[in-house]
Amino acid sequence: YADPCSILRACVMLLRHIGKIDRAEKLERALDVCCSEEKKLVMDWKGKVIVDIDREFLNSNGAEKHINIETDKYSLHIRDISDDFLKEYNALASDLNTCSKRGLSERFDSTIGAGTVLMPFGGKHQQTPIQAMVHKISVEKAHTDDCSLMAYGYNPFISEKSPYHGAYLAVVESAAKLIAAGASFEDTYLTFQEYFARPGKDPKRWGQPMAALLGAFRAQKELGIAAIGGKDSMSGTFEKLDVPPTLVSFAVTTDKVQNIVSPEFKAAGHKVYLLSPEYDGDGLPVTASLLSLFDTVNSLQRSGKVVASYTLGMGGVAEAVMKMAIGNGIGFAYEASVPVASLFAYSYGSFLVEATEEIDGLLIGQTTEAPEIARGSERISLADLLKVYEGKLESVFPCNIQTSTKRIPHFTYTDGKVKAPAVKVARPKVLIPVFPGTNCEFDSAKAAMDAGLDAEIFVINNLTSAGISRSVDAFAKKANESQIIFIPGGFSGGDEPDGSGKFITAFFRNGAVKEAVTDLLEKRDGLMLGICNGFQALIKLGLVPYGKIIDTDEHCPTLTYNTIGRHQSRIVRTRVCTNNSPWLAGCEVGEIYNVPISHGEGRFLAEQSVLDALARNGQIATQYVDLEGYATDDIHFNPNDSMAAIEGILSPDGRVLGKMGHSERIGKGLYKNVVGEYDMKLFASAFKYFK
Repeated sequence: YADPCSILRACVMLLRHIGKIDRAEKLERALDVCCSEEKKLVMDWKGKVIVDIDREFLNSNGAEKHINIETDKYSLHIRDISDDFLKEYNALASDLNTCSKRGLSERFDSTIGAGTVLMPFGGKHQQTPIQAMVHKISVEKAHTDDCSLMAYGYNPFISEKSPYHGAYLAVVESAAKLIAAGASFEDTYLTFQEYFARPGKDPKRWGQPMAALLGAFRAQKELGIAAIGGKDSMSGTFEKLDVPPTLVSFAVTTDKVQNIVSPEFKAAGHKVYLLSPEYDGDGLPVTASLLSLFDTVNSLQRSGKVVASYTLGMGGVAEAVMKMAIGNGIGFAYEASVPVASLFAYSYGSFLVEATEEIDGLLIGQTTEAPEIARGSERISLADLLKVYEGKLESVFPCNIQTSTKRIPHFTYTDGKVKAPAVKVARPKVLIPVFPGTNCEFDSAKAAMDAGLDAEIFVINNLTSAGISRSVDAFAKKANESQIIFIPGGFSGGDEPDGSGKFITAFFRNGAVKEAVTDLLEKRDGLMLGICNGFQALIKLGLVPYGKIIDTDEHCPTLTYNTIGRHQSRIVRTRVCTNNSPWLAGCEVGEIYNVPISHGEGRFLAEQSVLDALARNGQIATQYVDLEGYATDDIHFNPNDSMAAIEGILSPDGRVLGKMGHSERIGKGLYKNVVGEYDMKLFASAFKYFK
């Protein structure tokens, strides 16, 4: 609790102790100016005093301010719900608060860092939204099963009628979402984001943030969790338009990857239960009952009795069922005795759980093989719901463009003749250049090192022409000492206009670098790999499909913008077409692997004669395939509309591989809500090639 001047003097002593004399003397001069014995802040400029203020005035933080605040008597907002089951479901699916946001979410890279435990959308169709972000704790070289979770809570309709109830339930909802994802409640913390109408001097307008803070404070006190930091704004007014009272609660915690539970229904024939806390006369969960329910849900999840869970939000039970069903296309049949109104009503703090055996709770219904949601004789197909659910924002954030969805021939080449390198290496070295915009270097190096390779990350210095020149010389030297060059993914130069990877291409066309690459490939039987942005560079250089750096022209293959016209981030399925490559030696032709993608320019195009030559020579490495394993141009499986569904191609000898999917983003416990095999063993195969 020392005053600022004492702290500064302590810093001077520390700087002198560690030998930073110049810095200590500069700080002493500053002390002489601003920390005088007269308890004043005095500053001069060019010998003239420009500031002379009493310290006591500064410590007072200026003049005191007072305002009268008047809060209303609030009550919990209750929605008006009809008894029309189908009407309410269609309204729910089309509501902006509950409809699909997939077209927006996929614009952001959800797998960068190779630590994503739950994809934003899960199930084999990747359509069930998660309620909590779950990501492994970042570790550069080692591995961990620790993960962080974050979730939010807020209902604008409740908050508009009662900022007090809205803030309280925002805290409850954010915490409950962590529990639904498999975390325990202990060590949960909060942070708030607040927006309110400009209050001016109106006591009633001041009453809104006051009521919200009281509600949030009560929730913190009763649940025993604290809010750390936050952001508030009292400028939510434009002319006569006000934002609704807004206090968004964000809950954070940590847990183990093995405890994480995803919300999509797992199988047909499972019973689904509603587990709810007690509610007080004000419509809020009773604290002791809620905390006990958190423990109950957590225990059921960790015992394996509950395989999917979802905490109820704005759309109640009905929203939970719809979103849990669409991910794997599993239907649901409600118990006829459950009233329609209760399915769409608010029930914050409650959980809908898919159980593998009978448990204590209100039986809501059962999962079914039929892809529909039914209640008695009333039923609505998941396909019809999806049209409404994803169609609401399709014109703004498209995710379902029309394609021919025709079957595309598979390419199969099983010769498998791979020339062994002339020189064996005990620990092959992979050189990973980092260009402006590269963002996958650490993921790439980690995957390589896990396979036994010696990975070196080399940052290209482009601040000055001299820096580039030094980088060229140093990179060429290191390339001559390496067995593999791996150009990782990213957004080179911010994805330069008129095509990505131009800076990378220019760098590799430099005489010294080109000579080193040629020596690596033609004299030392080395390997090259380019993923995503790296694939774009390999194609522009001609290294795929020609195996050497050439001057490309309009007759060469290229990668261009996705047909959907935006960045895509999701999981795709790819089929291995050939074993004519050291990179694919660990795969069998016809095997299918899940691969994360993240790109806006991944559409492979080539003249038909070039495509025929690639197929004839066994240079088509992988194709995008659907759930049945067929190559397709369906946007849900071939995200960029690549010609012949091509995801990756090879050089003629197979030692240079370029592919769009991030096969380096692998690890134990990742992508738990999109099941599949992810490890193509690219790096393990490269390691064995040199043994």
